[in-house]
Amino acid sequence: MGAVGLMATRRSTIPFGTPAPWLVLAASLTLAACSASRLPPSPPLPTLQSAAPAAAGTYVLQLGDAVSVKFYNSPELNEDVVVRPDGMISLQLIGDVKAAGLTPAALAADLTGRYVQELSNPRISVIVRQLGTPPIYVAGEVGRQGVLPLTGGMTLYQAIQQAGGFQITAQRKQVILIRRSPEGRANGHSVDVAAVESGEHPEQDIPLQPYDVVFVPTSFIADVDNFVDLYIKRALPVQPGVFLGP
Repeated sequence: MGAVGLMATRRSTIPFGTPAPWLVLAASLTLAACSASRLPPSPPLPTLQSAAPAAAGTYVLQLGDAVSVKFYNSPELNEDVVVRPDGMISLQLIGDVKAAGLTPAALAADLTGRYVQELSNPRISVIVRQLGTPPIYVAGEVGRQGVLPLTGGMTLYQAIQQAGGFQITAQRKQVILIRRSPEGRANGHSVDVAAVESGEHPEQDIPLQPYDVVFVPTSFIADVDNFVDLYIKRALPVQPGVFLGP
């Protein structure tokens, strides 16, 4: 039986206190499952060695962040909103607007431009009230499969450790990281975590992003793209068309 079959049959309950996390995981990947079964090559992932540190004062909005949108000349339009799993917020008069990935100042400038058509003199500010904690998912040969909150700076290896570490049957030299592209495709990346765990190449650890999936197989996977396609389409019990991802 392959890695997908093992994963599907061996785990029946998921800890971490989250009910039915595979339904959430499957929903967040359904849009990608509707794309072509053979995915195009994805760009290299940033590692701890290559990732550039964020400049001071340039916080970008994340999924789940709670923000206040203030209209100085039209206070009746003031709203407190949360950045949804699709990265959008909804506001009066203009509807859905992309917020995730923008700084509060950039979002305020974008909103000002949009409201020019609706208000004579829009003056808008965006204030972050509470930081969100989007999830990531860890599955396969780990101590506890399930959903984890993505805390600041969490890496792939740290997520595996928080999920109970490797099982004795784990293939440490090829952990599969599944990440959605901006176009909605699910791309699979092989990561040699053995070199990170041994301390030989700790800089090669991968910083995680919201809704990443970390899958630890039992054996080497020759065709990662095909594995990702099978994992999404066959291993997860989900109704087509349901989508909760970013």
